[in-house]
Amino acid sequence: MEAGKPLRLTTNPGLDVSPAWSPDGGHLAFLRYTGSVAEVLTIPALGGPERKLGQVTTEPFYVFFANLSWSPDGRILAVADRAPQENASIYLISIESGEKRRLTSAPHEYEGDFQPSFSPDGKSLAFVRRRSWASDEIYVVPVAAVGSLGVPSRVSSGQDIILGLDWTPNGRNIMFSAAQAGGSALWIILAAGGRPERLAGAGENGVGPSISRQGNRLAYQRSVTDPNIWRIPGPNAHDLRAAPEKWIASTEADQEVQFSPDGKKIVFASTRSGNYEIWTCESNGHEPAQLTSLGGPPAGSPRWSPDSRWIAFDAPKAGKADIFLISADGGVPRMLTSGTANNIRPSWSGDGRWVYFSSNRSGNWQIWKAPAQGGLAVQVTKGGGYEAFESPDGKFVYYSKLESPGIWRVAVEGGEETPVLDKASTGIWAIAKDGIYFFDWKDVLRPMMQSYSFSSRHSTTLYEFPRGTNLDNSSNTAISVSPGGRWILYTQIDQAGSNLVLVENFR
Repeated sequence: MEAGKPLRLTTNPGLDVSPAWSPDGGHLAFLRYTGSVAEVLTIPALGGPERKLGQVTTEPFYVFFANLSWSPDGRILAVADRAPQENASIYLISIESGEKRRLTSAPHEYEGDFQPSFSPDGKSLAFVRRRSWASDEIYVVPVAAVGSLGVPSRVSSGQDIILGLDWTPNGRNIMFSAAQAGGSALWIILAAGGRPERLAGAGENGVGPSISRQGNRLAYQRSVTDPNIWRIPGPNAHDLRAAPEKWIASTEADQEVQFSPDGKKIVFASTRSGNYEIWTCESNGHEPAQLTSLGGPPAGSPRWSPDSRWIAFDAPKAGKADIFLISADGGVPRMLTSGTANNIRPSWSGDGRWVYFSSNRSGNWQIWKAPAQGGLAVQVTKGGGYEAFESPDGKFVYYSKLESPGIWRVAVEGGEETPVLDKASTGIWAIAKDGIYFFDWKDVLRPMMQSYSFSSRHSTTLYEFPRGTNLDNSSNTAISVSPGGRWILYTQIDQAGSNLVLVENFR
């Protein structure tokens, strides 16, 4: 079988993702993103005018997942969408009229429903319901009558990140990609539920499986990445043009880095032990030591206390995420948060009395804070919040949101929530004594480190990375400025590659 010459269908500067074939092969549906908002469009398979069916909103983390599915009769598109101040749900869009109706509704403490996939007969739809990070579950729901929500049944459960799913042609099984610390793999499970079985002989590092309805073919993406921690000069460096240095590295993922306030240590998250655990090392990047040994639930977002004696981090437990505290010398972590909601992204107040975090306990993501010694949590924001840091003077809380880029601030005691920056987003910004530091991609081939001054309220370019630098812009990375401002740590993807794999005679 020979590959044909590629035909470019779209030229818009927006981000075009999630292509889905119409059943007759005559059209493609796709999503065109601007920030977290996307247009739902169709286009003839051989090129031609685009047709807009509607608009949806989903979190940036899901941009590259298959969030569109075309019904077998060609009349409906299933898509993940999120109403304001609600979690994501699966909606059905009429191809003829563009009318959109809601099919699923996750409990309010969940992140929502994503990755819809119609069954071959069109009577059911599989989707991923995410309770928290690495706690994805597959559900199947009947395509209910207009005006009613379907009643979904759970097919799988586990502490995995699901990166794509599809039905087998007979409609009896579902194949899915599950990402764990050691990489992703393809699995098969009965659509009625049961124990999943790993695909034998193929599927290593597999993402986004797609099974042909005829011809017994399986296609998937094989993808490998290796993020490591690098160092560049900070605002008070002797040489602001010094070349980047690889600082903390292994053959596994090393991310979410932060200097200790006393400048002696560094904390980071790594899979070098086989699972995401919290590690520390000396400020020179040497003598790494494993701090946690959860052995499964991925630990992340480590943050030092002001006295450099404690570290707060998040990890899923019993299907939801919580905040934990552990001594910088090691020991048994203490769970700070409780309840049925998700609690993530901790940080400390300047006096060490409070731990800030994001929680969806109110039905949407907001910034909260709880006493570090334990006690009742207090809500800080009301207009949304996902990651927060207290200002060095202790007067304000600066924070990012999940649904849109930018940085906001609110007084520590609460009050008006005001925008500060229209750039930066979760995981790729940091607070320092003089301002905010963040990545900027004005030129995709030459990214920059920008600094926002608290005093002038303007942003300037601090550092231009070498051309072609592949900065990690995912939500589980981090930027950290050393206490004296001489250095900045960040995450860079040193190895990234993927290819498409075709499996013939797949059964």
